[in-house]
Amino acid sequence: MAISSMTGFARAQGQNDRCSWIWEVKSVNGRGLDVRSRLPNGFDRLDPPIRERVVARFRRGNVSLSLSLQWNVRGAGFRINHTALDEVIGLLAEVQRRIPNAAPPRPEGVLALRGVIETAEEEVDEQAQQAMDAELLASLDAALDSLHAARRDEGRHLAEIVGGQFDEVEALCREAEAVVAAQPKAIRERLVSQVKALLEDLPALSEERLAQEAALLMTKADPREELDRLRGHLAAGRSLLRETDAVGRRLDFLCQEFNRETNTLCSKSPDMDLSRCGLALKAVIDQMREQVQNIE
Repeated sequence: MAISSMTGFARAQGQNDRCSWIWEVKSVNGRGLDVRSRLPNGFDRLDPPIRERVVARFRRGNVSLSLSLQWNVRGAGFRINHTALDEVIGLLAEVQRRIPNAAPPRPEGVLALRGVIETAEEEVDEQAQQAMDAELLASLDAALDSLHAARRDEGRHLAEIVGGQFDEVEALCREAEAVVAAQPKAIRERLVSQVKALLEDLPALSEERLAQEAALLMTKADPREELDRLRGHLAAGRSLLRETDAVGRRLDFLCQEFNRETNTLCSKSPDMDLSRCGLALKAVIDQMREQVQNIE
């Protein structure tokens, strides 16, 4: 089975002579595919290739990625952000005008303001930057491959659970069919009472019209049609579990159809035994849909 879950987590790390890094990737349930990246300043250029790599591997889920960088000490220094410093000096002049008696600021206080002093990484040429990006993306590929494998492992587990629930539905359908076959008298009695009520309301009803209404009532009271459709849905569901593409949405729709047929079955139930089967079916189908929500 090639079913995939939408939940998983993976981590990959790497290093070179300039820095070390860690990728963390996680995914949770989602209606479609949503990709969100948290990257260090200056690495926004990686966002397009990140999205391409995620889209190539996954069809659904909210995928979050984060990159943490630790620069080597020898590669880092400090510099003054002159633009930020000029803005601070301009503000200080305004403060001095508004508060003439205020003490002048000390240089270390000005330099301690956020943004005035910033880390300065050693300048690298375009070729070195491309090489760095290639290393980072190679590590990302490893993390995404691990996430894909984790989602597949979880998907196999989900497929086993849903397959077992299909078996439960099939067993309950067989039980319901046995109840229906063993209770023709109850169905006939119910039809007779309905026809009598119809005759009391419409005494002038013709025999032809009465036959039509009786046939309609018999069709509405017979639950075998719903049981046949439930078996058809079972065959469709088992076929979906064998597919290699994303099938989560189709399985979710199928669960709605299971629920629709079961509700109709319960409404046609002439006795408690069939009602019990219908309620048991609803319970299994609700559990099934909870599991299906996790499938890609």
